[in-house]
Amino acid sequence: MTMSDDWTKRATNILRELHAAETELIGRGAILTDGKAGTVDHVFLDEVHGLRISIGGHDGKWPISTLKLLD
Repeated sequence: MTMSDDWTKRATNILRELHAAETELIGRGAILTDGKAGTVDHVFLDEVHGLRISIGGHDGKWPISTLKLLD
């Protein structure tokens, strides 16, 4: 396996995990640690924080680590 193949495999794994997170989270009710609540609209991949989510009715994107409760 070449170095290029390693990068391709890693990129594929990242995209697979992002898709799995989208499938699991989008459309579910959520409460963040700062009290914001609503339905998860989008899941984003952020190079600094990892996964971020957006909540319907609220402007912004929050690190997945701020998710307190998922319904």
